[in-house]
Amino acid sequence: MIDTFGRAVTYLRVSVTDRCDFRCVYCMAEDMTFLPKREVLTLEELDRLCSAFIAKGVRKLRLTGGEPLVRRNIMSMIRGLSRHLESGALEELTLTTNGSQLHRFSGELYDCGVRRINVSLDTLEKDRFRAITRWGDLGKVMDGIRAATDAGLKVKINMVALKGVNEHEILPMTRWCHEHGYDLTLIETMPLGEIDGDRTDQYLPLSLVRARIAEEFTLTDIPYKTGGPARYVEVEETGGRLGFITPMTHNFCESCNRVRITCTGMLYMCLGQDDSADLRAPLRASEGDELLFAAIDEAIGRKPKGHDFIIDRRTKRPAVSRHMSVTGG
Repeated sequence: MIDTFGRAVTYLRVSVTDRCDFRCVYCMAEDMTFLPKREVLTLEELDRLCSAFIAKGVRKLRLTGGEPLVRRNIMSMIRGLSRHLESGALEELTLTTNGSQLHRFSGELYDCGVRRINVSLDTLEKDRFRAITRWGDLGKVMDGIRAATDAGLKVKINMVALKGVNEHEILPMTRWCHEHGYDLTLIETMPLGEIDGDRTDQYLPLSLVRARIAEEFTLTDIPYKTGGPARYVEVEETGGRLGFITPMTHNFCESCNRVRITCTGMLYMCLGQDDSADLRAPLRASEGDELLFAAIDEAIGRKPKGHDFIIDRRTKRPAVSRHMSVTGG
């Protein structure tokens, strides 16, 4: 799959559910209305969609949510998708999680061929963790991360940088991650979906964060890539890797190799644009994949050159109305 700008689409992110057992303040409102179950694709339909993209050249598949591990029977889908790893058609099957269910599923994930995961963790302080996630239990997440490590999974920590909330924890988080052998990626908050707070109060540019980190650590740019948008440095004093995802201050659109599918079968060619393609209709219209392949090809042809994220300080409205949990984080 090659878009009109010559970029090969080899990375698919699939939201298997819009539901989550947390209510992170930058992601969703506390009183969320989730999709009716009848609108959500079955696990068999999600498998078929993923398999169609793999047949068309996707080499990396990431399952997201919401929280993917709260989807009932999700491990049956993951185990089924592992056949593409065994055949060599897929290079990597992975997921992004809040860590709350890792104590239950880490061993089985490894058995299914998953070798690394991303865990969203914005603070190491118990009370602040509860404030950010509203419903989360830091101890449970830490138990899950340890279970993942014990199972053989490589862990990368994702930390959303929030002004006035956790910015003072970025250096301690860096030290903690590298002491335990985890990569750390810092992420700018993105204007997706209506939330209870004001994103202009949350936004912390990572250009400023990097300058502050450089006062404490020696940072060297390195070419390391995981297939995603992070730009990495090596921290000389710790020997660990530190990534920066900067959709606001320095976008990564020129090298974008990703598309996203929601749990309802909507394909978004860009996280920061509303243009989408309905894949549920062609998926259900025929037992064969000809209609589905045609819909995918048409949509890839509309993949935009870049996104238009902006923190709107005048209206304080999100750049995109849908929540990250709908699109797939």
